[in-house]
Amino acid sequence: MTRWQDAKRGMVASIPMIIGGVPFGLLFGSLAAANGLSLGFAIAMSSIVFAGSAQFVALGLIAADAPLWIIVMTTFVVNLRHILYAADMLRYVKHLPLWLRGVMGFGLTDETYAAVRPMHDMGSVNLDNGHRVYVGSFLAFYLMWNLTTVLGALAGEYIPGISEWGLEFAMVATFIGIVTPYLKSVPYWGAFIVALVASVALRELPNNLGLIVATVLAVLTGFVLDRQKNGGGK
Repeated sequence: MTRWQDAKRGMVASIPMIIGGVPFGLLFGSLAAANGLSLGFAIAMSSIVFAGSAQFVALGLIAADAPLWIIVMTTFVVNLRHILYAADMLRYVKHLPLWLRGVMGFGLTDETYAAVRPMHDMGSVNLDNGHRVYVGSFLAFYLMWNLTTVLGALAGEYIPGISEWGLEFAMVATFIGIVTPYLKSVPYWGAFIVALVASVALRELPNNLGLIVATVLAVLTGFVLDRQKNGGGK
């Protein structure tokens, strides 16, 4: 396939989660406007940060007049899960120049990972074309996120109460869609259950540390169960 065809496959595979992400982007833009932030500021956050959950956390801290170091550290902790995604996606980009891997790392989101990773399992993405498929997904999500941020910010100025419409549920539905296809074996179910229980039990930890601890526990559970399933790795 040509480079464009590979990138197009990544874009097409991302469409279901892009649809789920549209209300989330609109919500962020509208909340930014509702909290008195300028359109330029909202656009800058989406184009430079490009991390939905971190942007929502930062928005709340900004509205609360939190110190800059608190905002930076909190969003850093929230995004630590991307280390796990990056470790798994390394296979597709390790042959590329370091500067290009840095650019691609900027585009690594939950949705892009969820769109590309299953394609590897199905054999439609390999080490030769994986980075191009990834870039296609990344660009599709980047365009959607920035466009909906602008639309949401404009709507927030002219449609009173849009931030109270419950649009945030779209992201919950998106993450359910990300997780569900993987629940086909004991290791995945074990990781899912541990993540669910731990995230609820540890939700009171400061700075979203409960999310990180739950993630680590879930990964360890999945690893141990997978080793047992495969005879201890023998």
